[in-house]
Amino acid sequence: MIPANAAPLAIALLGLLLGMRHATDPDHVIAVTTILSREHRLVVAARIGVVWGLGHTLTVLLVGAAIIVFKIAIPVRLGLAMEFAVAVVLIMLGVGAAASLMRKAATRMRASLSEQEGLVVHAHAHAHGGAMHLHSHVHVVSQENTDDAMHHDHRISADRLPPFAARRPLLRSFAVGLVHGLAGSAAIALLVLSAIPQPLWATLYLVIFCVGTIIGMGLITTAIATPFMVVSRRALWIHQGLVTGSGLLSFGFGLFLAYQIGIVDHLFSAAPIWIPQ
Repeated sequence: MIPANAAPLAIALLGLLLGMRHATDPDHVIAVTTILSREHRLVVAARIGVVWGLGHTLTVLLVGAAIIVFKIAIPVRLGLAMEFAVAVVLIMLGVGAAASLMRKAATRMRASLSEQEGLVVHAHAHAHGGAMHLHSHVHVVSQENTDDAMHHDHRISADRLPPFAARRPLLRSFAVGLVHGLAGSAAIALLVLSAIPQPLWATLYLVIFCVGTIIGMGLITTAIATPFMVVSRRALWIHQGLVTGSGLLSFGFGLFLAYQIGIVDHLFSAAPIWIPQ
């Protein structure tokens, strides 16, 4: 027989473990993978996962607690629309990754053409009013300055970026976490309420569940980011392939979700079908 004082501990442990498992849902993993695939520091990648978890926690606590405490019913169409927003975010992340690679390819192509003409083009990163700008300049390659021109380094470290530019991946991760939390909050709250009918204990469980999600996402992003970091330092073309693959996966999975929710679950028809899960 389990002692009475062991019940809260069991609830807390269950909530923590289920929260960590919730972080491994495919849409969560794909979203953060697409965001962190372009990062080159493990600490920043882990921070992206934690910030995603914080955004997820905010909406889950606000919406989930309201459902548990006030017994609010989420309309079917609204529930489907919140899940459809996740599909849209995944598609946008995939398009963003593809656009970034296309910009890099265009920059390399311009640099290659310039080198063929005896010129080397470099781009300086400058901050004006908190916004980043790239200012290009040209080096004329001669016998005397070939090495200097070719090895002229204008890379800017993350520590020298203005605050907004340095935090842009974190803000993106937080926003994506908000959307994912909004989509999953109703299902999580209804599941908790069915298992723990007392509002106080159910809300406490929800908080612990969210803490588990933050921890789980931090661990997952660290594990996912490690091979990206190793490959980016040893084989740039493989890293670019992984970035492209993560973007395509995000785009494809987003399209699949959009089709599933919009067509199969009849979001845009007169009789939508929504089963929170």
